[in-house]
Amino acid sequence: MRRRFRSFVHFVLIILVAALVAFLMLRSRYREVIRELAETQVKNSTSDLTNDAIAKQIADGVIQYDRIVYFEKDLNGRITALKTNISEVNRLKTDILNIINDEILALDTSDIGIPLGSLFLPEFLSGKGPAIPVHILAIRNSDASFTSAFTQAGINQTLHQLNMIVSVDVSVLVLGETSSFTINSEVVVAETIIVGEVPSTFLQTGGNYESEREN
Repeated sequence: MRRRFRSFVHFVLIILVAALVAFLMLRSRYREVIRELAETQVKNSTSDLTNDAIAKQIADGVIQYDRIVYFEKDLNGRITALKTNISEVNRLKTDILNIINDEILALDTSDIGIPLGSLFLPEFLSGKGPAIPVHILAIRNSDASFTSAFTQAGINQTLHQLNMIVSVDVSVLVLGETSSFTINSEVVVAETIIVGEVPSTFLQTGGNYESEREN
């Protein structure tokens, strides 16, 4: 009986040592690949969260173009200037970042784990197999900026889009190592078609805002 117990203990120890050696070899050999995969997984999830958060705000009527941008017109009704409502921009920025930060920290391994198939045979087994756990430890910093783009949409028509660029610094734990990186995702917040000539004056009354014009 005692001999069987010792044999069992030796067997368990061998298994544990083998598992530890395999773990160390995996972490050493595939360290960079695992880091890149973890970063990609978190980026994809964060991008999805950003889109979902903004889509929900739009569906709930919280985000509306005319609350963010308003037109100044002359006596003939011609648009002379576009102006941003900075208080609305800041409110939107705060609300979206709060939602995203909470949901990123709530992500678990089922959302961002790295399938072993993506590591060893990505050509055939990408996204398949048991997952290497990835845990989000903290969000060190998050911010958002806005860009404005004008695109020709037809005869005497211009599409005006407001884009939100979210930047999040994330720390994750994978295979016993901590990795930190920055995630940037961009999503259209609001858009409208402007009929007539678009004025060259686009005033931003504060905040982080850039304007682009495409022909």
